[in-house]
Parts: sequence; structure tokens; C-alpha cells
Amino acid sequence: PSQVLKSWEGLGETVETFLGPVGLSIPAGEKGRSVLELTWARPTAEFNGIIGGYTGKGFKTVIAAEASAKVSFRLVHKQDPKKIRAAFQAFVRDRIPGDCSVEFHPHGGSPAIQLSYDSPFLAKAKDALSDEWEKQAVATGGGGSIPVVGDFQTYLGMESLLVGFGLDDDRIHSPNEKYELTSFHKGQRSWARILDGLTR
Repeated sequence: PSQVLKSWEGLGETVETFLGPVGLSIPAGEKGRSVLELTWARPTAEFNGIIGGYTGKGFKTVIAAEASAKVSFRLVHKQDPKKIRAAFQAFVRDRIPGDCSVEFHPHGGSPAIQLSYDSPFLAKAKDALSDEWEKQAVATGGGGSIPVVGDFQTYLGMESLLVGFGLDDDRIHSPNEKYELTSFHKGQRSWARILDGLTR
């Protein structure tokens, strides 16, 4: 929604401030969209790893007989993971050379969920967070794989409120991941405020 995009613009994030710390300057994705919109609200296709041919030291002119890739997709609201998988597989099959074959080994998939931006639960949570952090809370988007959240929405008709307190430099899922104690303690107090607000 336009009001959400406007709130993201108010964060002052630019291509330079967002991509600069990782040595990049050109965002990947659709043209004409902000770096936050691309990151938080648009679908992606990602090659997480590519293996094939000689990868050791030095140089060899051996032509690889096999190659493989690890591929993932970040879906957005109303995208069907089964349709996306089938479309990708058809795309690849249509482009392999003659006498070559391709195999796919799926690792699951779940639909994206989106909390209604006009949800009263979200409004109460934003108020509680703003009180604790003394800054206006902004609803953001985020990629992640928590299939049970979609199940809650699909089977129980319940929306889930996901609130994170990590920082940009926490190096999430890396061997040297960290989490600030300030975020931990203020996160505890934030949830106490949120739960109190939801009862009113």
C-alpha cells in the first residue's frame, strides 16, 4: 500500500547506505523500486551455490560432465510455491542442450503471509514498540522460512505478529552471529507492552 511505501521512504535508507557496507552499489531486481521495497516486498530468485567442473588450484581444461545449483525463491503474498517450482523447472528444461538431462530435488516450500497493514493488532504493537523505544515504529517486510505462520493463517484463520529486535550487523545465521543484550532486554519489555496493549 502507498502509505506503507511512504513510511519506508521516511526511514532515509538509500542504495549507498544499504548496499555500501557489503561493497555493492547497484541493487538487483526490478527497476523503479526502492532498495527497501525490493528487499522487503518483492519476490526473488536466488542461486545460493553453484558447483561444477574443476574447482581446485591451478587450471584444467576438462569439460564438466555434471553441474549443480542450490536455488531458492522468496515468495510474496498470493504466490503459490507449487506453481513457482513448476514454472522454474519448466524454464530450465526448455533451455538445456540436447543430449543433456536435468534433475530436481525439492526441499519443501511454503506460501508467503502478509499481516494486514490496517490490522488493529499491528496498530497496538506499533504503539507499544514506540513507547518502549521512544521512536515511531514502522512495519517492515522480511524474508524467512517459518511455515507454521502460514499454517496458522490458513487453517486457524489467525494472523501472526512477528517482531524482531536484531540489528543490521548481527550477522544472522553466520558462524559469528551476535545479539546485543540491549536488544534482548528491550525486546522483553517490548513484548510485555505489546501483550498488555493487546488485552485492551
